[in-house]
Amino acid sequence: MLSDKTIYIRDLTNCPPSYLNDPGRRDFFEIVWLRNEKALHEPQHDFQTLRGDWIYLIPPYRVHQLNKAGKKGVLISFKQELLEDDLKEFLLDVFRIFNVQGEFSCLQVNQESEKTLRSIYDLMQEEYDQQQANLTMIRALLKVFLLKLIQLKEHHFTLQDINEKRIYEFMMLLEGNFSDKRKAQFYAEKMGLSTKRLNQILKEKLDKTAVQLIHDRIILEAKRQIIHSKHTLKEIAYDLQFKDPSYFSRFFKLHTQQTPNEFQDKVNQHIIAYKNTLYAQE
Repeated sequence: MLSDKTIYIRDLTNCPPSYLNDPGRRDFFEIVWLRNEKALHEPQHDFQTLRGDWIYLIPPYRVHQLNKAGKKGVLISFKQELLEDDLKEFLLDVFRIFNVQGEFSCLQVNQESEKTLRSIYDLMQEEYDQQQANLTMIRALLKVFLLKLIQLKEHHFTLQDINEKRIYEFMMLLEGNFSDKRKAQFYAEKMGLSTKRLNQILKEKLDKTAVQLIHDRIILEAKRQIIHSKHTLKEIAYDLQFKDPSYFSRFFKLHTQQTPNEFQDKVNQHIIAYKNTLYAQE
């Protein structure tokens, strides 16, 4: 269903099960906008437990199964290629609000912002539903929608300098190579930088070194496979290029303070309790 699409828009009450099970879904950024609902996760602040509008931003490769049964809201899924003609600075902002180095991001939408977002969404959906939809118009409206979300996040991530472009380039390289290229030198050479300079840039902007970010990405992929694949932990270890499953277990525990088995057990308990896999680790 998704193989020939770059964007997919649906009301949550009309989202077919085939979408959730489509293997192509892992390549899409997902915006799940719950309207007048309680949050699907446990908010960090007590005042956020009230019913309201919540926007979940789920990056590619983290295929979460939301318990949308009876939930009111909308879904916007899109591939990165839909935005690739835009400035790298804008794309970095998109990466940041989707928390591509984490599991998901969540925004609580106030009444004023809800009106603005709804007007943009209604225009986008209206065009999307046309028999001959204008992809250029949909793309423009999606960008406006994303810019509004960036504004809502209340952070100004970009400084319009060359190092922002380098971070974007590193993140693109990371997505394509993290499983078998685990040394900072590989990424630095691809970018025409020294390893020292690459780490300086990453520390300044993201407060992490290249190796830390590589390890974070490996852990995220391990979590994704533990939650969503039918592979054994041994098979996951080999798939992630660990020659020894016991080393994979030690690596996982070093970075998460729990073994893969313990993580798997906690996720299964969470699924039973909450009927979704929107499970994030601090």
